[in-house]
Amino acid sequence: MKEPFLNKLVPILADQFDGIFPELKKQQDFVQKVVLEEEVSFLRTLATGIQRFERFETNDQVINGEFAFELYDTFGFPIDLTELMAREKGWTVDMEGFEAELQKQKARSRAATAIETGDWVIVNEDEEVEFIGYDELETECKVLRYRKVTAKGKDQYQLVLNRTPFYAESGGQVGDTGKLEDHSRLFEYPVTDTKKENGLIVHFLDEIPDDLSGLFYAVVDHQKRTATENNHSVTHLLHAALKQVLGDHVNQKGSLVNSEYLRFDFAHFSKLTDLELSEVVSIVNRKIRENIPLKEERNVPYQQAIDSGVTALFGEKYGDFVRVITFDDHFSKELCGGTHVKSSGQIGYFKVISESAVAAGVRRIEAITAETAENYINTQNEQLRGLKDLLKNPNDLLKTVESLLEENNRLKKEIEKTILERSAGLKHDLIKNALLINGINLIAQQVDLPNTDAVKSLAYAVKDLLNDLFLVLACDIDGKPSLTVMVSENLVKERNLNAGNIVRELAKEIQGGGGGQPFFATAGGKDSSGLVKALEKAKTFIN
Repeated sequence: MKEPFLNKLVPILADQFDGIFPELKKQQDFVQKVVLEEEVSFLRTLATGIQRFERFETNDQVINGEFAFELYDTFGFPIDLTELMAREKGWTVDMEGFEAELQKQKARSRAATAIETGDWVIVNEDEEVEFIGYDELETECKVLRYRKVTAKGKDQYQLVLNRTPFYAESGGQVGDTGKLEDHSRLFEYPVTDTKKENGLIVHFLDEIPDDLSGLFYAVVDHQKRTATENNHSVTHLLHAALKQVLGDHVNQKGSLVNSEYLRFDFAHFSKLTDLELSEVVSIVNRKIRENIPLKEERNVPYQQAIDSGVTALFGEKYGDFVRVITFDDHFSKELCGGTHVKSSGQIGYFKVISESAVAAGVRRIEAITAETAENYINTQNEQLRGLKDLLKNPNDLLKTVESLLEENNRLKKEIEKTILERSAGLKHDLIKNALLINGINLIAQQVDLPNTDAVKSLAYAVKDLLNDLFLVLACDIDGKPSLTVMVSENLVKERNLNAGNIVRELAKEIQGGGGGQPFFATAGGKDSSGLVKALEKAKTFIN
């Protein structure tokens, strides 16, 4: 089948599973659109793979493992489909070669992620880990345990503290950075990251003190934490604004929050219009200006939180007690374990950088806040002022740029017209100088044209006027050599001339490579001095 069909089964399945998975029935239209997009994407991938497969050439009726793996790894083409299509042609697939390439890829992946982890060394026993990062950014602490970790040839140390203000990476928010100071505060050791492991908050350091038995100070980088809180809190405002503008089907599908920017993935079936995106941004910035105080509730029974109308992420696992983050009871209320601003006004300003698709039915917004947004806007204003100065400060900048573009298009058309007229003259000169060799009209000449499109147009124009054609055009375009080969379809079948094979062979003379179809192919290279040799070599294919 060449048309999507699985999406048509969604209404039937939604009816059958109603009462078991009520969410499917509620979001039936959305799910059906997502499945349709996935089918369209797969069929597109399938078409790309089939095209590459059909262009593949073999002398021994075997598809080599490297090509089969390229289809699989780069284009997502299923290996069993490659085997099926090969059988239809009477070919086979080198599965041993394919498996070898697959194992090489796995080995590369393992090497990239190989980590050598030492055993934990206990420094202080019988101490529980306490996280105080919601309320404090600095605290006195003791080291409970540490270990050495080696990754990609670099040594690091992981420490567990009895008391820490460092937030460990979770829920899309990156881990805190900062420093560990000795008790005299004369020496400090940078904390480069913080993660969770088996319920423990693990601090990453490149170096540690020789003696870990004493008291230390754990100090979070206040500036980075503040910037991260700005970006995290605004994702809650963004989530609520998206629901308000696009509908209740919008749900968070992923996020990344750090001190530089935020990335928010959400369920939606189409690109946001300019009007929709503008409305979302307007709502978020309005909520920022309202300076809504943070309402934080800790250790709330899960069911009580759900009954209060809080937004919970579908598929996320929650404990019996949860933390609820609210910015206006009637606007944003979510379950969240991250760190947040004390009031929305601290965020300052919200600026969207991009809106794009990341998967079928999933959109992504990337944005910035506070000082980063201010710096971005200042840079844009500087560029705007520079553009105005360049155009001598016109009253209507947009109209002036439009006029320039129109003039540019007009000049382009005039140049194209000149090139076409020049090509027309070349066309007749080439045909007049064609050599008839063994029943084939050979044209192998160098032409002076400004771009490859003009050469291609010339080749097709000659083909339309001359039968039994074997055409090779050489051209030097801005110091870069190019070759174009055109072969009449009847010569492809009757004389076994293949433009793709020929151009690859000729490209060796210009230190390059190329390819294409049996009747038309092109190549580029580095050495323009080899063009003459390439034209001479072309004649050998029909002698």
